[in-house]
Formats: sequence, structure tokens, C-alpha cells
Amino acid sequence: MAAGKQVFNPDTLLEWPQKDNRRFLNALYIVPNLDKSIKFCIDSLGMQLLRKIDVPEEKYASAFVDESHFVLEMRYNYGVDGMDSQDGFGHFGITTQDVRKMVEDIRAKDGVIIRERGTLNGEDSFNSVVAYVENSGYTYKLIERDPTPEPLCQVMLRVTNLDRSIKFYEKVLGMKLLRKTVNRVYKYNKAIMGYADEYKTTVLELTYLYGVTEYYKRKGYTQLTVSTDDVFRSAEAAKLVIEELGGKITCQPGLNTKVTSFMDPDGWTTVLVDKEDIMKEFGKLRVD
Repeated sequence: MAAGKQVFNPDTLLEWPQKDNRRFLNALYIVPNLDKSIKFCIDSLGMQLLRKIDVPEEKYASAFVDESHFVLEMRYNYGVDGMDSQDGFGHFGITTQDVRKMVEDIRAKDGVIIRERGTLNGEDSFNSVVAYVENSGYTYKLIERDPTPEPLCQVMLRVTNLDRSIKFYEKVLGMKLLRKTVNRVYKYNKAIMGYADEYKTTVLELTYLYGVTEYYKRKGYTQLTVSTDDVFRSAEAAKLVIEELGGKITCQPGLNTKVTSFMDPDGWTTVLVDKEDIMKEFGKLRVD
């Protein structure tokens, strides 16, 4: 055993994700034109630019945008000016008090409206008025709701086994199953996972489309980042669950890097970062 390495009791380790004080921090995705994507998020979605950075030694530039606490990081990799299709990533959800007005404003700015309707695919009245817009190959779902503390409210990913995914996010990330929908008419099931009421915070939406056993994932949507009070304990708990349900550890925490990352059984990446460290690193962003 390496000197100084922490040892955790495996009998109680899986209790940690449920006790940890976690929250969604940000989502990272790759865009083909950073300035165009920034303009869309500000002008059409009402977000604000928090920071823009250029990292020439690693050949990328990033922009951080948000509406409240959860942050989107858009990254442009030097020389990559086109994106191929991806069917696994679903959408980012954005709330507004008036979907129709927002759609009109986006159209006036030559935005691309994919779908616009009242009730979507037989969903109940929770999301009774929705529309979908597209920018740089990504879909944004506009959801009509009363004012909420977290307008950037959803990240939707498609999975191939919903029950397995629910267990994974409950056991590894300590999320709660907030709502589950079975829609046999339109042939999909979905689960809303998160840390608090979905009216009040960002949530993860997992969707299973009947009969789909595999999704193609391009280098587009990259990862979801979540804070933790103990990244080392969290990493060990993740190992145990991955042994049971599948997935893969992609980064282990170290003395100088209090970060762990892993893939779920469908290949979606989550990064867990030390809460104190991320508050220092993102000091200019609203992640406290």
C-alpha cells in the first residue's frame, strides 16, 4: 500500500454518496465556432458570459455561460470547425415564462426552431408548453414554467437500460429518483435524477427509447461535473459500483489533483471535484 493512501471500510463506503453534500456544477461540450455559440446563448437564451479563456499550449479556447448557478462550458478545439452527428445526447433544458415569445425572438434572430407544440409526445402537464431550438449541432429544450432559481434546468442523455442507469446514478452519485415516466404510445421511458426538487435546481434526465441498444457518441457533449466534500472517498465508492453495474474509471484522484472521473455503463462521463478546490479555481464563477 502506498504511503499515506487512505483506507475506507467497504461495508460503509456505499453509504457515503447518500451522505455527501453534492451539487451539479457544470456541463462541458465542444462547439465548432465559439463566438457564434456565445452569441446564441446570450442573445437567444438570455444567458450571460462569465469568462472566456484561451489555452494555446493545449490548443483550445473555452467560454463559461450561465443564467444562475449551473454553468455551461463551451470549448473550441483549434482547427476543429465541423461536428458530425450524435444520437446519444438529448438536450439542455432552459426554462422561460413564455415559450412562444422566446420562440418568436429566436426566429427574429434567424435561430433554428426544430419543434414547437403544446404537449410534447404525450407528456403530462408538467412540461405542457415546450419548443426545441438548435445551435451548433446541439438541441435546447425551452420549457414554460413559473420563475425558478435555476433556469438552466436539465441535461438529457439517452441510455440503453433505464433501471441500470437509475441504480448507477443513485449509488455512485447519490442522486435521487425524482420522477419516472413510462410512455408506451411514443415508446420511451425516462427518469429525472437530481439532488433537490426539479422546479428548484438542475436535474439529469435519462431517457430510454424502446429497442435502442447502442448510441453513437461523437466528441461533442463531453461531461457533467459534480462537487463532493471528499473526492477520495467518492472515487472508492465509484469503483465498487462500477464493479457491480459496469462503467469505467477514467481518472483517479491524487495529492495534487483532487479529481476523479468515470463513465457510466453507456459511456457518459461524470467528473467529481473537491468542493473547496473548485470554489478556488472557479472563483470568478458563481459556483458557491
